[in-house]
Amino acid sequence: MSRDEQSCCGSVAKYLTSAKFLLYVGHALSTWGDRMWHFAVALFLVELYGNSLLLTAVYGLVVAGSVLLLGAIIGDWVDKNPRLKVAQTSLIVQNASVIICGMVLMVVFLFKAQLTSMYHGWLLTACYVFVISVANIANLASTAMSITIQRDWIVVVANEDRGRLADMNANVRRIDQLTNILAPMAVGQIMTFGSPVIGCGFIAGWNLLSMCVEYLLLWKVYQKTPALAVKSGQKAEEKELKQINILRDAEANPDKLKEDSQLMSEKALAVVDPLKEPSCMARIAEPFRTFRDGWVAYYNQSVFMAGMGLAFLYMTVLGFDCITTGYAYTQGLSGSVLSLLMGASAITGILGTVAFTWLRRRCGLIRTGFISGIAQFACLTLCVVSVFMPGSPLDLAVSPFDDISSRLFASEPLPTFSPEEVPFTLLTTGMPITVNGSSILDGEQDISVPLISVSLLFAGVIAARVGLWSFDLTVTQLIQENVIESERGVINGVQNSMNYLLDLMHFIMVILAPNPEAFGLLVLISVSFVAMGHLMYFRYAHKNLGNQILACCSPDPKTISSEEHKGDSSSV
Repeated sequence: MSRDEQSCCGSVAKYLTSAKFLLYVGHALSTWGDRMWHFAVALFLVELYGNSLLLTAVYGLVVAGSVLLLGAIIGDWVDKNPRLKVAQTSLIVQNASVIICGMVLMVVFLFKAQLTSMYHGWLLTACYVFVISVANIANLASTAMSITIQRDWIVVVANEDRGRLADMNANVRRIDQLTNILAPMAVGQIMTFGSPVIGCGFIAGWNLLSMCVEYLLLWKVYQKTPALAVKSGQKAEEKELKQINILRDAEANPDKLKEDSQLMSEKALAVVDPLKEPSCMARIAEPFRTFRDGWVAYYNQSVFMAGMGLAFLYMTVLGFDCITTGYAYTQGLSGSVLSLLMGASAITGILGTVAFTWLRRRCGLIRTGFISGIAQFACLTLCVVSVFMPGSPLDLAVSPFDDISSRLFASEPLPTFSPEEVPFTLLTTGMPITVNGSSILDGEQDISVPLISVSLLFAGVIAARVGLWSFDLTVTQLIQENVIESERGVINGVQNSMNYLLDLMHFIMVILAPNPEAFGLLVLISVSFVAMGHLMYFRYAHKNLGNQILACCSPDPKTISSEEHKGDSSSV
């Protein structure tokens, strides 16, 4: 073997055993398990509750509300505890919760008839409540895991190198994009060719094996990165404890206190009385103070406007969720076409991560967010145009708040709609619906709806993913670089809460206007919120860069880096 081959093999082996690669592998395993579970649990709950979305809706509401209320508290817990302890605890709680849910769901699927007849069905209801509660705990643990790994560990592993941090953030997001598509496909095939019971068993077994491997990988990364063992907050506490111990020794020996009084600073003399045991009321009030302090700290951050801008992008129906999918069905798109569109959106999302790394090197981090915002908004103009094109069901004469309950509970005859009249909320109830004489749920639909409008809509949504993910990475790195180490957890926890809050608002908006005639209005509202989010970011960018934001990109990356450091003196 030649020297070049030996050198190449050595480089490959060194990379495969590096902390960075091990972090990628652990994140891929964790994300794969998360995506499988989040996809499957919704299907399990629908299957168990007679093709109704009630349990799924309750689960979504509980998850969103929990993160909204507890995001700051989770982040504060991440900040105040050693990194390895936080990561290991979050990993075990998350995977153990999913394993327990999988086992309980298997029992429910196998013995549902018996459980229904016991205690007038209350035992089955208790199983539903238990599954949703434990699944919510798993999601909270997953949130803590995401904060500590993606917002803290990755910064330390990057060794405070901005370029390396940007590359690692982009690679982590590419892993997210791939698992978003591949993991649901894998578990969907298992459930299709097997059964829900097999699906539950597979997910439980996967999480058990994944937990063991991830635990080992976390330990390896921790060993290879000594800086992970120390937090800045812990350093300050150690100094304070040393200072208190010195003064206590001096108080016990007055002669020594007199001799060393000239050597002690005024700060050292100002010693607080020994810590008292907190009262019961103080302990009860502690979570509320943490919640308040977390939101106040978030508001006082220099990147507050950038974070708010990112949160506003969650107030949109222009994504590949159940709402947009249901609307697409009313417009005549099949499931196979939608799966292809989702694949295309994943590809453009990966292109967004590539664009982020290139733009950051070429134009600097803050300018990258500015350019990404313009690109996303420009693509979303196609969605605005689609609202007024042939095939759009927009009808301003129809109230968006029409009550559809009479349609849902009508006993006879079965509802029949024209293509423009199908409420897309009905598509997910399992109720037979006919469109122009054909059922749209049994695969026999033949709907002649002009596809110009829906084609422009999805073209805009897919193209906008490039700017969206580039912008998301920009704000993520800005938070990583500008938030001090001792507050990373709580600030990112509040950021997650803001994201969930705006996401909840977009679901409430759909509940208030569920008819397809109002979907065009939802599109316009969504684009407006995206515009407001980018305006917030532009304000942050202008404040930090001034008139430089409108300047052309410099061909010299060093010039850009030096200018950007002048606009923002904070370091990683």
